[in-house]
Amino acid sequence: MIGPMFLNVDAGELENEPEELYAAAEVVNIACGGHAGDERSMTRVLECCKRFGTKAGAHPAYPDRANFGRQVMVITPEALGASVAEQCHALASCARTHGDVPIPFVKLHGALYHAANGDPALAGAALKGIIEALGWEITVIGPPRGAVRGAANELGLRYAREGFADRGMRADGTLVPRGEPGAMIDDPTRAAEQARALIASGAVDTICVHGDGKNALAVARAVRAVMT
Repeated sequence: MIGPMFLNVDAGELENEPEELYAAAEVVNIACGGHAGDERSMTRVLECCKRFGTKAGAHPAYPDRANFGRQVMVITPEALGASVAEQCHALASCARTHGDVPIPFVKLHGALYHAANGDPALAGAALKGIIEALGWEITVIGPPRGAVRGAANELGLRYAREGFADRGMRADGTLVPRGEPGAMIDDPTRAAEQARALIASGAVDTICVHGDGKNALAVARAVRAVMT
């Protein structure tokens, strides 16, 4: 991993993402076709990662572009594993073609992130699909507890426990669902305060900012400032 605490940004999802966002992060999780992203967008982000010295990560999702990967799909573990492998292969192919950029990180997206964390079969299938495409020398970014971490441990993969600076959290530590009041934190000061609390808790290794959020660049910069 990079260090005791790093900033990761989910990206490659919008046409107008500022390049400065990729420079603010230490790891950029790149949408690779399941929920968003295509060869052009993947290439753009990979080239920026190489230029800025930012680590690249794969960001596979349910194969559900219509819902941006934010709704649970009924899918077998075998089909999910094949889809995740296909998405990661697509990013790896772009990375080889455009400067041979390494992809040492991976993070599941959206509804799959949460569904896999509650289902060991889905978690195992997703991680095996990732290994098929990217190999064993990867660090999985995911929830501090649950099936994804368990599957990563069983497979002997490095793991980074994640917290969110720009998402509202309930008292039990779960995220406020998107669409509900308080789900997103768009104010940089509030996001920085949440990041500071996460760091102090000792419960996470990395903090996420979503590239498609309002004020994403300002939020990322504010969060990065409290991490240095």
